Amino acid sequence: MTEPSPTAPLNLLATCPKGIESLLADELAALGAAPGKTTVAGVYFTADQSVAYRVCLWSRLANRIVLILAREPMIETPEQLRDVVARLDWTRQIAPGKTLAVDFHGRSEHIRHTRFGAQTVKDGVVDALQLAGQERPTIDTKAPHLRLYAHLHRANATLGIDLSGESLHRRGYRRDVGHAPLKENLAAALLVRAGWPERAKAGEPLIDPLCGAGTLLIEAGLMAADQAPNLHRERFGFHGWAGHDEAIWHELKREADARASIGRKRCKTYLAGFDESPAALSAAKANAMRAGIPALIHLHGQRLSQLTRPAELTAEQGLLITNPPYGERLGELPELVQLYAQLGDKAKALFPGWTLAVFTGNPDLGHRLGLRAHKQYALKNGALDAKLLLMAIDPHTAQDTGDAESSGTEASTAPKVPDNAQMFANRLAKNQKRLKKWLKQSGESCYRLYDADMPEYALAVDRYADRVHVQEYAAPRSVDPAQAQKRLFDALEVMPDALGVDPGKIHVKRRERQAGSAQYQKREASGERFEVQEGAARVWVNLRDYLDTGLFLDHRPVRRMLGEMADGKRFLNLFCYTATATVQAALGGASDSVSVDMSNTYLDWARDNFALNKLDPRLHRVVRDDCFRWLETANAEFDLIFMDPPTFSNSKKMRDTLDVQRDHPRLVELAMARLAPGGTLVFSNNQRRFTLDASLSEQFAVEEITARTFDPDFQRRSNAHHVFLLRHRE
Repeated sequence: MTEPSPTAPLNLLATCPKGIESLLADELAALGAAPGKTTVAGVYFTADQSVAYRVCLWSRLANRIVLILAREPMIETPEQLRDVVARLDWTRQIAPGKTLAVDFHGRSEHIRHTRFGAQTVKDGVVDALQLAGQERPTIDTKAPHLRLYAHLHRANATLGIDLSGESLHRRGYRRDVGHAPLKENLAAALLVRAGWPERAKAGEPLIDPLCGAGTLLIEAGLMAADQAPNLHRERFGFHGWAGHDEAIWHELKREADARASIGRKRCKTYLAGFDESPAALSAAKANAMRAGIPALIHLHGQRLSQLTRPAELTAEQGLLITNPPYGERLGELPELVQLYAQLGDKAKALFPGWTLAVFTGNPDLGHRLGLRAHKQYALKNGALDAKLLLMAIDPHTAQDTGDAESSGTEASTAPKVPDNAQMFANRLAKNQKRLKKWLKQSGESCYRLYDADMPEYALAVDRYADRVHVQEYAAPRSVDPAQAQKRLFDALEVMPDALGVDPGKIHVKRRERQAGSAQYQKREASGERFEVQEGAARVWVNLRDYLDTGLFLDHRPVRRMLGEMADGKRFLNLFCYTATATVQAALGGASDSVSVDMSNTYLDWARDNFALNKLDPRLHRVVRDDCFRWLETANAEFDLIFMDPPTFSNSKKMRDTLDVQRDHPRLVELAMARLAPGGTLVFSNNQRRFTLDASLSEQFAVEEITARTFDPDFQRRSNAHHVFLLRHRE
């Protein structure tokens, strides 16, 4: 038991984001404390009460400052924990009438939930207070007078008082955190790593070209103006502590107010932020106002591609620092690859001699900057691994911009494209030229432009009107994942210019072997769909939310053929997906139709496609069922049947698993039982090595038409699907 005496130096713990512990130890020493052992996301230190208060007020890096009351080993059970807590003299810590909350972290074999751990600590405190004749404290988990800290790790219990109260990273100037995911103390750590305090003293300027809500700018401004980061906080945890000394706090606060007033007046540091979002800039302005430094920060509404160097900025050295988005989802990459390339180009063209500091959770994107990092720091942004990259911008590598910098006009920053990526771009242009005549004649707006033509760029690139759908085939194990990632980024960098499309309209997915109904599972929930035209049909497609888009492009000729065959026919579509084949058949004159699938999502999509084409739902019905089961129980006959089953499915909605090679004889026989005399079954599947069972040719008239079912955009993939016509023998 190590409970402190009233006159002894206080034993304390400062917690912080992972990766900045050494910076925090240096900061504690600068504030007058004596740092000791460093642990993961924390530093132990000793200090008197005045310095402990000073750390709460002035620490730019800490999350919480905890007064350690006890550190006890061999704590496993709740009874042991409660006994340790009850042995402390809580009357010296908790004044009568004060509300209380317990923040418990950790677990043991017998204490597995934080709520149970907190309850156990609270019970020990209540036992001690009641034994001392003090009234039972009221628990308030939202806004207590005093927070207790309890941590249990590997049977070692640490108990203390949270002197900070609310986490110190919450300075109070940010209201709408949605505009600024970067925590304030992490932003301060990035600035310290980039050498900002010393740069500010030397008169260097700072610019954030993607400033968002201005967190980096404001933290930099607080440092430059010598303003305590928590100067405007109304209360700290120590205000509800029984040992609180108001005289000490009053003097520290008076000193900090005076320093801030002088610092703001003397500060001549140039701080500027740029962003294209009016909402973000509005938030940044309001945040700077609440932080008390609105006059120190210059904000400009400019997107990165239009970034110019402020005319009044003549400094040869400065800090360009930013926290750009880094794409937690694959589909965000097209815009980000170009954004990082633009950031590097703008830095070299407009700020030669400066330092570029980029904080990113995707170091592969960092490589698109075109600058070599002379220092890298591994950090955490919440749960995400991230790195701070520091890059010196060589003044001799600045691009020839003529008078662009001095005049404030935009400089030309054409990116250097890797040779292989240029070959990929050339192939896209070559394919587009090859398809030009066919596209003009057919009027098709949805087509495949590229399908792994070059082995090193294993992509499928599809056009959907003015948008692009990119599927990355999973690289074999023999290919280095980092190299595959680099090639993908190379392709995404050149694709917008090569195709004349905005990066925001390029959607990327990774195509891997799918188990069960995985290809139909939702990836996102954007609900972002748009209308495309295929022949006479209008169809809804969604390029973001699912692995597939709602329109299988390779089956376009098959759908066209169904439309030509359907006039006056009763049509059945099995495994109908979004029923685009039914739409073509109905527009081709089918008298009525039934479309069967197990997915409610895709049947709703089918209904929307019907409505888009003004098809009568009384004549064109959708049915949710397992196709095996439906065929076994159906009584109706059809003149034209289309069946395109998946290669494999183990969906829970099905009675059994489906393997198209194994199960197609049974499926075909069931479908043929529903086919009227003189009718046709169009049987298709995309099993690359599919072989039609010989018994079917003995029972029915079979014609394979696969070779006739590929338009020019799919002629490189002659095994993309297999198509057979089956009829009853006369």
